[in-house]
Amino acid sequence: MHPIYTYIKQVLHPYYQETEAGALAKWILTEVFHFSTFDLYAGKDMNFSENDRDRLEDILNRLRDYEPLQYVLVKAEFGGLSFEVTPDVLIPRPETLELVEWITADCQGTEGVRILDIGTGSGCIPVTLYKRLEAYRPQVASWDISEKALEVAGRNAAANGAVVTFCCQDVLSESLPETEVDVLVSNPPYIAEKEKASMERNVLDWEPGLALFVPDDDPLLFYRKIAETGLRILSPGGRLYYEINRAYGKETVALLERLGYTEVELRKDLSGNDRMVKAVRP
Repeated sequence: MHPIYTYIKQVLHPYYQETEAGALAKWILTEVFHFSTFDLYAGKDMNFSENDRDRLEDILNRLRDYEPLQYVLVKAEFGGLSFEVTPDVLIPRPETLELVEWITADCQGTEGVRILDIGTGSGCIPVTLYKRLEAYRPQVASWDISEKALEVAGRNAAANGAVVTFCCQDVLSESLPETEVDVLVSNPPYIAEKEKASMERNVLDWEPGLALFVPDDDPLLFYRKIAETGLRILSPGGRLYYEINRAYGKETVALLERLGYTEVELRKDLSGNDRMVKAVRP
């Protein structure tokens, strides 16, 4: 291994598990300093300038403060696309991509499908859906309560060539825009406040709490409100999709059934956790 890889791993090992420290070292050298895999493993001599060393030390200092590397690099990969990420938005997760793939499969061949994403954050869901369904000319819109998040999402849509309409909107508001859509999707805040004690510092200290947490006494707050909204804005037979807290799968299904949704389906993610729900508006 390249000696700089070994150095990075040694610096980070007191703060991260060995395998994670190694993965971070590889990511830094390939993404920031453009090492090839051969350079990395062959230990090839590289021209590492003083500016490079200063930049590396800045990155390592931020990582020692548990800042996520995606925020350090201002970039995250999702579904084969590159997204700008800042502390104003959540870092896209693989589980969310599983939800996007479910929706994409269901929408294949549907011309002009109208999609609304609520709580868009970085824009990873609507942008990726647009790109994967582009041949069918989808109409994609997104809401978020955070203007800063919408600015990031707008830049991500432009950078990836996706046509998405963004709106600053609080879904908990009594006054919502009049619209009709065929697909309503959301990865809303779903972590109960009581779960904070078990969370990793890189999430708790850095990612936006506005996009993460719900009150302990009402963990289904956003699912209920969005489902109620769906009864008004979804076309007949329109589909509602959620990413959910794995602890509340059965409760979310029961909520949707009580509201009159049909064909409610709960799916597990690749880790075997309850993670996604689909329901059909009658």
